[in-house]
Amino acid sequence: MAIRFFEENIRAGLQNKRKLSAFLKEKIETNLAVKKADLTYVFCTDQALLEKNIAFLNHDTLTDIITFDLSENENNLVAEIYISVERVRENALIFNVSYQQELHRVIFHGMLHLCGFKDKTDKEAAEMRLQESACLQQYFKP
Repeated sequence: MAIRFFEENIRAGLQNKRKLSAFLKEKIETNLAVKKADLTYVFCTDQALLEKNIAFLNHDTLTDIITFDLSENENNLVAEIYISVERVRENALIFNVSYQQELHRVIFHGMLHLCGFKDKTDKEAAEMRLQESACLQQYFKP
């Protein structure tokens, strides 16, 4: 299982990439019966993510994350996850949490989408928040 992190014209300040990769792998293996997984996280600017949002989803709005599941079959998970560092910074201030906590919440959010969790309805969004919180608690436990 390969998990990669790239920065596209912006610094994300992601810490402990090995620990994070191991955590993400464990969560994917727990939730999905895949033989192989290849995830690429790309940290970018608001403008870069807005362009993707318009081009691929026809949404002309800022967002913090877009997850693309590129898998060709259910045995091999292939995905690209784009995260706006600028949105994460702003949301951390709005929600009064640390930048690292918000960054990890969004990283986990993308992984959870790949594991089948949705957030379109109020009920789905509530479950997604619970799952994100559980991931944050497990990941940052002392």
